[in-house]
Amino acid sequence: MSLLNMPFKALSDPTRRKIIQMLKEKDMTAGEIADHFDMTKPSISHHLSILKQAELVTDERKGQNIYYSLNTTVFQELINWFFNFTDKRGGSTGEED
Repeated sequence: MSLLNMPFKALSDPTRRKIIQMLKEKDMTAGEIADHFDMTKPSISHHLSILKQAELVTDERKGQNIYYSLNTTVFQELINWFFNFTDKRGGSTGEED
């Protein structure tokens, strides 16, 4: 369960959720992402760092730019966790079906 703590914490912030939505459409540089927000570039870099630590995004250098993209594997793990959580309802209470 502790592996899921970081992604959930990262997704708790509305700015990071918006970044995720933007990266769903296409890979972007930090500058392109920053253009959509009214905050400093270091603040955007901080948000991207948290998303990277949670492994929700990856980065790849292409020439002089670093492009950020979604790591769909972690999202699949989160979805699986939700499905497993709902599938086991009632099972942990000891009640029979």
